[in-house]
Amino acid sequence: MTACSAFIDGVYNFDFAILDWIVKNLRCGFLDVVMPIITFLGDGGWFWIACAVIMLFFKKTRKTGLMMGLALVCGLLVCNLTLKPLVARVRPYDLRPVENMLTEPMHDFSFPSGHTIASFEAAVVLLIRDKRFGIPATVLAFLIAFSRLYLYVHYPTDVLASIVLGSLFAVFSVWAVNKLYRRFEK
Repeated sequence: MTACSAFIDGVYNFDFAILDWIVKNLRCGFLDVVMPIITFLGDGGWFWIACAVIMLFFKKTRKTGLMMGLALVCGLLVCNLTLKPLVARVRPYDLRPVENMLTEPMHDFSFPSGHTIASFEAAVVLLIRDKRFGIPATVLAFLIAFSRLYLYVHYPTDVLASIVLGSLFAVFSVWAVNKLYRRFEK
C-alpha cells in the first residue's frame, strides 16, 4: 500500500466514522423532516442568489449584493464547474448504501459541497458587512452544511473543505468589490 492510498483510506475511514455516527445517534423523525427542508435552501444556491439580487435593488445594500454575487460566481466556476468533475469523488451512499435515504440520488460528484460553499460565501460576506444579518446567515449556513451530512450525500471532508473555500471566496469578493468601488469613486 502506498502512502497516498493509505492517506485516502484514512480519510474515508474518518468520513464514514462521522457519517455512521450521525445515522446511528442523530437520526429521528423530527430531523428526518427538517433536514430535507434545510438542505432545500441550499439547492443550486437559489436562496442566497435571491438574497443577493434583492440587495442589488437598494442603494444601502447594493455593495453587499455585489459582493455576494461575485462570491457565488467564484464558487460556481471554481468548485462546481472545475473541482467537482476534476476530483470526481463518488457520493457516500454510492460506496456505502444507507437505509431510508431521505433524498433522491444526486447526479454529480461529491467534492466539494455546492450547498455548503454557496451558503458560506453568502454568510461570510454578510458577517463581514453587517453582523445583524451575518450571524443568522452563518447559523443557517452551518445548518445547511450539517444537513448534507445528515442526508448522507456528502462526506465531512467535503463539507469542511467547502466551508474554507466558501469563506475564502467571500473574503476575496469583499476585497475585490471594495477595491473596485474605491477605483470608481475617484
